[in-house]
Amino acid sequence: MSPDRDRGRPGRADRAVRRGRFPLSLRKNPVAWERQRPTWREARPAVISEALKRAQARPSGNWFVVGSSRSVRDDRPLARTVGGREVVVWRDDSGRLVAGPGVCPHLGAPLRDSPVRCGTLVCHWHGLALRGTAFAGWEPLPVHDDGILVWVRLDDIGGEPPLDAPVVPARPAPADAVSAVYVGFGTCEPQDIVANRLDPWHGAWFHPYSFVDLTVVDTPPATEGTGGTEAGAAPADGFAVDVSFKLAGRLVVPVRAVFTAPEPRTVVMHITEGEGQGSVVETHATPLGSDDRGRPRTAVVEAVVAASDRTGFAVARRMAPVLRPLVRAAAGRLWRDDLAYAERRWQLRSTGRFPG
Repeated sequence: MSPDRDRGRPGRADRAVRRGRFPLSLRKNPVAWERQRPTWREARPAVISEALKRAQARPSGNWFVVGSSRSVRDDRPLARTVGGREVVVWRDDSGRLVAGPGVCPHLGAPLRDSPVRCGTLVCHWHGLALRGTAFAGWEPLPVHDDGILVWVRLDDIGGEPPLDAPVVPARPAPADAVSAVYVGFGTCEPQDIVANRLDPWHGAWFHPYSFVDLTVVDTPPATEGTGGTEAGAAPADGFAVDVSFKLAGRLVVPVRAVFTAPEPRTVVMHITEGEGQGSVVETHATPLGSDDRGRPRTAVVEAVVAASDRTGFAVARRMAPVLRPLVRAAAGRLWRDDLAYAERRWQLRSTGRFPG
């Protein structure tokens, strides 16, 4: 154990997570939840705060995640409110993704409730037909489909210099992976979601049903800067974590994961060593606007993209339609906890009581 670790501070990683012959491992010396090593001294508020500041300083190009690519159906639009602005996304008759305001320019009908017929969005109030091009005061918006998620560019909401495409994290090719997307909603701001993901120390304490034997082995410095990291590298501006995903009883899957924030509203977990190396979990926070009490609402859109070079993973890919609901359910259980964390953080911040 390094001197830093002895004093309760994370040290440079000094061991690697080895992948065994079999994908599962058996915990040799499990400890009860209350007997695990406390992490509160290591989870220094300054480290989390500075990591959040660096994320917020990075460009997004005004791109916002609105949902999964699979959510864009043939018969109705994918609808989301971003920063108080209603947006709809659908595919035209050539299969091209199109997006635009979710308010009909005629008399303000909610286009989220209107059907898509042969690639045309037809307003259900008076039949105004939108084919994805400017018409009758309706103007399209830039939209991007990365194969798993759909992004819309809103320059008036983002307020940054626009980018031609969103900052999409490196991930396995969809054809070689099993992917699933979870969507949840919380009363907080995007920064509260991002701060939650930039606090890896809470994992085994707050989510003992999913994570055990968690050690943060490397952290970014608690100083101002805008450094970056390549996926899989020892992070200059990320968090490296050794952790085991709990399956049942003493059966676990040990991995090393690296958390980075490539843009203000995204945190990515890359599995860099161990089972599923190359897999990613992307957490995107999209501001929705305010509720009827003036409180901010945020959508969490989390994409799990799992990959493996194990021979049996080909079977998992064929079973993807069955696995996706299970992955979403697992993500939903975690986010019930993590949204409580994010909402609590916003409550304290908004009343001047946040100690961090």
